[in-house]
Amino acid sequence: MIDISKKFPTLRTAVAFARVKMLPETVLKIFNNDLPKRDPLTVAKYAGIQAAKKTSELIPACHQVPLDYIDIKIEIIPESSTAEIFATVKAEYKTGIEMEALTAASVAALTLFDMLKPVDNSIVINEIKLIEKTGGINSIPSSADSYEAAVVVVSDSTAAGNREDKSGKAAFRFLTDLGFKTKEVLIVSDDKKEISDIVFSLVDNVDLIVTTGGTGLGQRDNSCEVLKEIIEKNAIGIAEWIRAYGRLKTPRAILSNSIAGVRGKTLIIGLPGSVAGALESLTALKPTLSHALDMINGKGH
Repeated sequence: MIDISKKFPTLRTAVAFARVKMLPETVLKIFNNDLPKRDPLTVAKYAGIQAAKKTSELIPACHQVPLDYIDIKIEIIPESSTAEIFATVKAEYKTGIEMEALTAASVAALTLFDMLKPVDNSIVINEIKLIEKTGGINSIPSSADSYEAAVVVVSDSTAAGNREDKSGKAAFRFLTDLGFKTKEVLIVSDDKKEISDIVFSLVDNVDLIVTTGGTGLGQRDNSCEVLKEIIEKNAIGIAEWIRAYGRLKTPRAILSNSIAGVRGKTLIIGLPGSVAGALESLTALKPTLSHALDMINGKGH
């Protein structure tokens, strides 16, 4: 199985399709319910529903997904002597649910085959495919090619050369991979004036400023106090989401005072100083960073 522990739930949907070919006289028997195994469409429908819920037991690498909605529609097409099966599933989860939809459509088709085979030896399941899927952070446009970002590491020990910077480099790589034109990582101590001076020097010269470190409860954790004075418009939801996502990884995330907001046309975000905390925060923000910058720059929704 693929590790999805770093993902967060989004609304997922998937629709799968299957087609069953039969004899014209079999179609007539279905309409008249003149079959040894009665109500084939109803039985196939509920078999598909049950199959969707059992997907992870049938396909080894599939995750167990708590499905919120399953619907099976079966339409008989007399002109082509076929049954068309549409399986729709929905879930708020961390991974896609296309396999659940495909399994539902497949088992509904197989059940229809089983229900009709006493009267028809020519039945063929001639098509099974995924026709639609939505959801997941990868489905949300997140290109930041037109924006420039700066990373500031706030740490006494790193500024003094006693500790190697890791969180700043990690944030730099993340933003670069996301498409930002990212400036070289800057390092300052936890001194309030140093933090203020470096952030003010970047405001209006870059679109995004990300700081790492100084968000805790320690005596020298000054980043958030300084950023609070610099920010003109709070982005409370960003800070709330960083903590909400972080607490799923560690209860210590609630001790972070991470702050976010806008000054001029620059988005400023204060992140935790650990590599894990910085990367988890950026992962949580990945689907919305470029959209936030679009809004700041008047591009609307």
